Amino acid sequence: MTRRSLRLRLVVLAALSLTVALVVAGFGLVVLFQRHVERRIDAELDNDLLQLAGAIGFDTAGGLTLAQRPADPRFDQPLSGLYWQILDETSGQDLRSRSLWDTALSLPVDTPDPTAVHRHVLRGPANATLIVRERRLAALQNGTSHMMRIAVGIDQADVNQASRDFASDIAPSLALLGLALLAAAWVQIRIGLHPLEAVRRGVEAIHAGRQSRLPATYPDEVLPLANEINDLLDAQDRAIARSRSSAADLAHGLRTPLTVLSADARRLREQGHSDIADEIEALVETMRRHVERAIAKARLHPHRGATASVRSVVDRIVAIVRRTPRGTNLAWENEIADGLKVALDADDLAELLGNLIENAAKWARTRVRVSASTTDGHLELNVEDDGPGIPAAQRAAVLRRGVRLDSGRVGHGLGLAIVGDIVETYRGALSLDDGSMGGLRVTVTLPLRNGG
Repeated sequence: MTRRSLRLRLVVLAALSLTVALVVAGFGLVVLFQRHVERRIDAELDNDLLQLAGAIGFDTAGGLTLAQRPADPRFDQPLSGLYWQILDETSGQDLRSRSLWDTALSLPVDTPDPTAVHRHVLRGPANATLIVRERRLAALQNGTSHMMRIAVGIDQADVNQASRDFASDIAPSLALLGLALLAAAWVQIRIGLHPLEAVRRGVEAIHAGRQSRLPATYPDEVLPLANEINDLLDAQDRAIARSRSSAADLAHGLRTPLTVLSADARRLREQGHSDIADEIEALVETMRRHVERAIAKARLHPHRGATASVRSVVDRIVAIVRRTPRGTNLAWENEIADGLKVALDADDLAELLGNLIENAAKWARTRVRVSASTTDGHLELNVEDDGPGIPAAQRAAVLRRGVRLDSGRVGHGLGLAIVGDIVETYRGALSLDDGSMGGLRVTVTLPLRNGG
């Protein structure tokens, strides 16, 4: 996947969304857990307040006493983090848990209702922050009412530590959940983008000629895209057909005037106007080359799905050329295996090979060889002869339309140019090299039929 990949973008977006959601969820769970712990602690402290209130009494001397101390051993451990304190506001006496040691809880100035419990956050022993629950209680002693302030406190660090422990415990679980959700999102993205991949494979199949149009079996969200592609292919086929028809009509329409001009040139030559006749014939020859090439291009019809047997086409063309005066005196070597096919229309392949084989026969001294090999889904066709060849500096020029290196040979110099048109139409390649027989080797690379 690259940075432009839609799948990568969706995965990154899903990962970011899941990360934010899980982080927010984690903070929310920690906050909820902390509130739960605080409520639980408040309930335990209220229970300790009730125990202390029920145990308050006075001795015979009027001193404040506690019939029974809370059972939690932390109250007896110095600076344990759990404390209680009873203050008699009437007499000024107080009782404190051993855990307070030599300190006292500095309760704020407060007058809670005797039925209410107040909550404070105070500084306690060792400068710790305490959560304190307090209530007031009236006690009678020898007919005198004593106002008691009863307070129980716990170090807030215990609550914070419990929250941190909970966060540490839940973090791996959230991480595993995030990975599982990301994997599920990946599967969902792959399934969701599968129709687009199917469209891509369908377009590839159309390009390779295995099918002509995309099927109407895609989901509703993708089907409009497939229909637009099919409409575009229809419009392209119609435009190509119109262009070929127009080119063919134009070319055929020019043939008659060119024939008339050639006849006029002959009459002028007979009348002694050789210079004018030569000029007209040169112009007619140039125009004729353009017409012949236009007709050849108009005949190109790369139907999707078309295939052609290379061996049979070569055999047919060699059989025709062998009967010509030049072909009769040549040795022909057809080294193409049976069953080898290419994704070309048979007529277009015949036009291509016909031009190459006729050129080879024209220049060969004794032999012409036609061979083929396959590599990486393509076919390499080689047509070579034992003629004089073409110098490397002039090979690019002969590929241009109408260029001829020897005006003494019959023809218009269009053979390789027409071959180039066909190769270009079928997205192939054309090259000229020195052959193994000493002459020219023409190599054409074409797509193989699907499955080779």
